[in-house]
Amino acid sequence: MNQINPSYMQIAFTFGAMIMAVAVLFIRLKASRRPVTVKKIIIPPLGMTTGFAMFVVPETHIPILWALIAFACGWLLFSYPLIRTTKFENIDGEIFAERSRSFVLILIGLLVVRLLLHEAVEQYISVLQTGAVFFLLAYGMIIRWRLFMFRQYRRMTEGTTAA
Repeated sequence: MNQINPSYMQIAFTFGAMIMAVAVLFIRLKASRRPVTVKKIIIPPLGMTTGFAMFVVPETHIPILWALIAFACGWLLFSYPLIRTTKFENIDGEIFAERSRSFVLILIGLLVVRLLLHEAVEQYISVLQTGAVFFLLAYGMIIRWRLFMFRQYRRMTEGTTAA
């Protein structure tokens, strides 16, 4: 059985992360032209939840402490800039995400930090374990950010229905 060279896997993962980041930028910019709905807020983290299937593969297993630390870093640190730049506005009774110039810069900054951290972390753990750690970090980040968006959306829609 042929083994895949770990350096090729690293290049593929890094390239994949960059493609995903560019895709997120385009999707977020396009989405800001359409009204926000509960479904549009909830579906991305639900879709991302399928990533937990990676833990079926034994090579992705990590100690629970690493998992908790990674999730907490995403929840506490990486979600913060996204939360600070996410604002909604009511236009003719529909809720829209305000466009933020800093949002693109923040996403690019998060990608750069992620890639730099990835390089440091992969020196100590396998490429697959590194992927698991960064998945949990990203999951913590998106869950907190989307919960914030959901609460903000609910506040705005409750205000419009009461009027």
